[in-house]
Amino acid sequence: MLTIFSTPKPFAGHIEMIQRNAIESWKRLDANVEIILIGDDPGTAEVCRELGLLHIAAVQRNAHGTKYLASIYDQAQDAARHEILCHVNCDIVLMSDFTGTVRRMREARERFLMAGRRWDVDVREPLDFARKDWETELRKLARKTNRQRPPQWIDYFVFRRGLFYRKIPEFVIGRPGWDNWLLWYPRSVGVPVVDASSAVIAVHQNHDYGYHPDGEKGVWEGEEAQENFHLMRTKGRYQTLENATYVMSARGLRKNYKEQYVMAKREAVAGLYRVWFALLDVTRPLRRRLGLGAAARR
Repeated sequence: MLTIFSTPKPFAGHIEMIQRNAIESWKRLDANVEIILIGDDPGTAEVCRELGLLHIAAVQRNAHGTKYLASIYDQAQDAARHEILCHVNCDIVLMSDFTGTVRRMREARERFLMAGRRWDVDVREPLDFARKDWETELRKLARKTNRQRPPQWIDYFVFRRGLFYRKIPEFVIGRPGWDNWLLWYPRSVGVPVVDASSAVIAVHQNHDYGYHPDGEKGVWEGEEAQENFHLMRTKGRYQTLENATYVMSARGLRKNYKEQYVMAKREAVAGLYRVWFALLDVTRPLRRRLGLGAAARR
């Protein structure tokens, strides 16, 4: 039915708990779901043996030891038992609304990329999957917390094998930019992108950024983040779920008519910036003679 793949952080402390919560939720999606964990981070091999998951230990890393996205995606597609794959971050809990939406998507389109926004929730204890109402209670908590991230935050990607195979630039995972590229690429080759945020409650279990030496700032603004942003600008275009071709809701699939407005607005803003900087270049000699440049710098 579906192959889910992810690359976990080391299984320790609070991160271990939320990753186990996520994996246990995936196992309950369908009897035929296959789960692949990629990477040799501490605890990964042991968890795979314990839970009966497929483990791919070898993964290409950069000089900082951060995993390359292409290595993860290509190996997952080579090893997957099913034709439909899902890459999901290892702190995301998925529920029955997810598998239902994937089935509807497969029936509606042969080729597609389905993605969605997450809901941020504080989870401090292991989820009790023995309770029949665990999904209902978690959905209630997500809606009560009411923190669904904006369209540029994407935490799962569902697609048919081959879509990204040997196509991904040198992005590293766990830094910004790669997910926006993953939304751009399918549309560049004529594959529809579907925003499933209205149909799926994907629960992100909040955590800190202790896994990075410089914390949250390092993740979002460090050297690797800047390299990812450069790749996104030079190898594609910045896209968010506002640029999706279609939207999937409880009523079914519909065309995303807001996409053209979003693109027009983005191009207009970019045009204004180009005009502004061109004007600054033209007027720079005059501003220098008048001393305006020095005043502005002060």
